Amino acid sequence: MREFVIYCDGEEFPSSRIESLEKAMAGFVKTDTPLAVEIVFVDGEEIQRLNREMRDTDKVTDVLSFPSLDGIKGKAICGAEYPFDVDEEGNLLIGSIAVCCDRAREQAEEYGHSYERELHYLLVHGIMHCLGYDHMTDEDKREMREKEEYVLQKLGITRE
Repeated sequence: MREFVIYCDGEEFPSSRIESLEKAMAGFVKTDTPLAVEIVFVDGEEIQRLNREMRDTDKVTDVLSFPSLDGIKGKAICGAEYPFDVDEEGNLLIGSIAVCCDRAREQAEEYGHSYERELHYLLVHGIMHCLGYDHMTDEDKREMREKEEYVLQKLGITRE
């Protein structure tokens, strides 16, 4: 049984990478139900539209997360508490993530590392938001970055 399931469209992120990320996320959260997240890859125009409509911010961004569960940060998750968020396969949907590939490529160049590293970072960042982590305060940001780096290290993705 998979502990963490990623639903992903397109060819931007091949199935081998999806499986690696699923394995890296396994055991991250104590849960009695497999957790699932949906990932879609979009262009700059689409992410700007989503950002404008969902966050009232009319600009291109790199990643948007749409968590479906509240108050789960750092807690054990019991699927029975969320009966309406379980999909046909019995996975508990924790949210959806939209990643702008154009912006990820720009940022990879800007930060001087690979597109692969940037894409993995944005996906892990989005997943952390779906798990209730945020970066509104310095303390929250530090905690979230530690969690992100932990998962990226499990993937063998380091700062280049």
